[in-house]
Order: sequence, then structure tokens, then C-alpha cells
Amino acid sequence: MSPEFDRRALLRLGAVAGAGALAGTGAFAGTARAGTVPSFGGTRVPADAAADRIVASVRRPRFPLRYFNVTRFGAVGDGTTKNTAAFAAAIAACNRVGGGHVIVPSGQFLTGAIHLLSNVDLHLEDGATILFSQDPNDYLPVVFTRWQGVELMNYSPFIYAFGQRNIAVTGAGTLNGQADATHWWSWKSLETPDFNALTAMADAGVPVSQRVFGSGHFLPPQMIQPFGCDTVLLQGVTVINSPFWHLNPNLCSNVTIDGLTISSTGPNTDGCDPESCDGVVVQNVTYDTGDDCMAIKAGRDSDGRRVNVPCQNVVIQNCTFANGHGGITIGSEMTGGVRNVYARDLTMNSANLQAGHRIKTNTLRGGYVLNTNVYRVKAGTVGGPLLLIQGNYNGQTGNFPPDVTGITLRDWTVGTCAGIWSIIGASATDPIGTATLEDLTIGASTAANSAQFISNLVVKDVTVGGTPVSG
Repeated sequence: MSPEFDRRALLRLGAVAGAGALAGTGAFAGTARAGTVPSFGGTRVPADAAADRIVASVRRPRFPLRYFNVTRFGAVGDGTTKNTAAFAAAIAACNRVGGGHVIVPSGQFLTGAIHLLSNVDLHLEDGATILFSQDPNDYLPVVFTRWQGVELMNYSPFIYAFGQRNIAVTGAGTLNGQADATHWWSWKSLETPDFNALTAMADAGVPVSQRVFGSGHFLPPQMIQPFGCDTVLLQGVTVINSPFWHLNPNLCSNVTIDGLTISSTGPNTDGCDPESCDGVVVQNVTYDTGDDCMAIKAGRDSDGRRVNVPCQNVVIQNCTFANGHGGITIGSEMTGGVRNVYARDLTMNSANLQAGHRIKTNTLRGGYVLNTNVYRVKAGTVGGPLLLIQGNYNGQTGNFPPDVTGITLRDWTVGTCAGIWSIIGASATDPIGTATLEDLTIGASTAANSAQFISNLVVKDVTVGGTPVSG
């Protein structure tokens, strides 16, 4: 497939290829979908019906009952032998016969980039660890990817798939990116000139195939990135020490992320960043990250307007949030637009969690955020406001005022937070539309609420220490 692909055609893959392509060929991958009964025992609300429809519509992959142990292809789990070629051979063999499961047994398997192919489940058994090489050269040649919402040719993400369908990473094992203060994370102080050059190329309309970075540059890769794929499952594994964003499905449809544990302390180590995707279910995930926990994105600035594909129909449920810049975050790369987000039955608890629901944008981004719902949340401590909307994020300005409206927080029980809401629209002529906070019971709030440039702030049945709060 040419790198300059038709993104909308990829998003329509489900209509022509779909889960039916493998129907009846093997066991259903993963566990059953979550039910419609609130896990916290709370009251169902109208948003639940919309969320349930999305959950029911998102297909999960199926795989034939064929098994390809990576050790049969020369892999050695001693933590020092580099197994890149063995992983590639096992995946190719599995794909060649119509698909199945590539098995990683107990052991420590060092490797460079792993590229998934259609109908392949990469399955890590209990006790299996994939150690990703700390040598950047093991992620070359460059591949077609996105970096902070801008397309380019860059180091391969550690697990990558391009234009594939019916793929998975599953199991009880661990993916260890081995990023630390001297590997990958140290690039944070070096990345700005490269990113400035990339955005200048995008603004000038340079074709993506000519935006070549990689060797000699300092834009670290993501841990897992399916790009332009249909029917994707990430389930069960523990993902730690990513160089950059942990999970970044991009321009994908039918994405399920279920039962992962995600943990890193490094810079820009977002937990899960679905970008320009349609139909995403994220459930039973535990986050402890060095940046946003869950961050929904849709491209950035001029390049986001060129691609112009929204991220939509996203359900996040039964997840736990510890450290991070934001729990349920949208942006700041949201130029293609974000709509129909349902986040329910969540637990948040960390003084280092800077916001519960965070939206960050500005007039350089443009785009829209429409219809977000974060509800039935139990929070011990939130280190910032429950709702943080930043229409002037990073002080960047342009001629593309964003449209932000239909933002709802409902049914939260909170021990302590640093403010209930902190809202600022882009300007008096481009205010936030409607934000609703309803049925919030808060023990203590240690900061004042603030709102500027918003048309309609609805505050209903909100109490702090038993005392009603008004807007």
C-alpha cells in the first residue's frame, strides 16, 4: 500500500472486509463485551444507551486455531539475544497460511520493531516479557506514522501495523520499552528543533514521503501503533517504560483495548491516545503515566486540516486512573474533531492527577469537541479541577476558532479536589458552548472555581461538604 493512502477508504474497510471474513474459522479472541448494568451500581442515564450501541457495534477479531511459537523460528528468551528476525518470520508464517496466534512463551525476548500482519494475534504467555532494544537503529527503516498529530516518516513504533485488519496483541505477559533517563526519555530536551522543522514542512505542504526523520533526529516512537487498520484488539498485557505515547491507534476502526496495565514516568508517556479513529472501546485499563492517561486526538493544525478525519464513537469504561496530567483528556491535537465520547464507571485517585476531564485546544488547532460524557466516577483525590477546559492552551493563536460544547460531568463522588471547574474559552467571540456539572458530591475542594468565555455553564445538585454549589 502506498504511504499516500486514502484514509477514508481504510476507515471503510469494515464494510468490505469485516469480521465476517474469518467468521467460523476459530475461537473468538478476548472476553465477552461488558454488560449494560453500571458496574458501580449507579443509575443508568440516557448516555448509557448511546454508549451501549457503540460497544455492541465494535467488532473484535477472530483467529484460526493455529499456533506459531516464536522459539520455532529461532527466538531465544535469554534477555540478550536479539530476536527481531525470529518475530518477523513467525508473523509472516502465520499470516501466510491465513492467520492464527504467534506465541511468546515464558522468558525475556529482546527485539527491535515488530510489524504485525493481518489475521495475526501476538500472544504473550504468563511469564513472557518482550524487551525492546534501546538502540534506535533497531527501529529503522523509517515508516509512515504520526508524531503529535503530524504525519511523517519516522522511527517505527515498537509494535506497528500499517493498513492491516484483524490483528491483536494479547496475553498475560509484559511489553517493556526499556526507556529511561538515558534512553529515549533524554530526547525530550532535544526534540523541539525537529518538531519545529516537521510542522514547518506540514505548513508548507511538503508531501509526507519527503518529511523524513529517523536517524540523526530526536522524535521518539510510540510503543504500539496500528495505523490505518480495521478490527484491532489489545488485551491483557502490561505495558511499561514507553519512549513516548504507549498506545496510539491511528486512523483505525473497530478498536478494543481491554484489561491492560499501563505504567511509565517519563515525559510524553501518555497512556492511550486513539487518534482519528471510529469505534473505540477502552475498558478495564489501569493507568499510571507521566502525561495524560487517556487522550483522544484527531491531528494537529494544518496537517490535521489536510487529513481531516475525526475521532468519534469512543467508550471508556471500568478503568482506574492514578498519576497523569488528565484522566479523560481531549487534545490538544484535535483539529479533525472529536465527538461522541462516553466515559463511565471510572475510579480516579491521585494527588498527581491534574484534572478529571480535561479539554485542551486553541485557535491554531481549530476543530471541535462535541458531546463528551464522563459519569459515574468515584474519586478519592484529584490534584486539580474535576473539569478543566483550556481554550487558550499553550498560548498558541491562529484563525481557526474551535467549537467546544456538550460537555457533561454527572454522578461523581469525590473526596478532595483542587477546584470543581476551571474553564476558559478561546475568546469572548469564541466561547465554550454548554458545559454541565450535575449530581457531584464532593468532600472538600481546595481551590476556587473559575469560568471565562463560556455561554452556558449548568451546575445542578453539586455539593461540597454538604453545601450546595451554584454556577
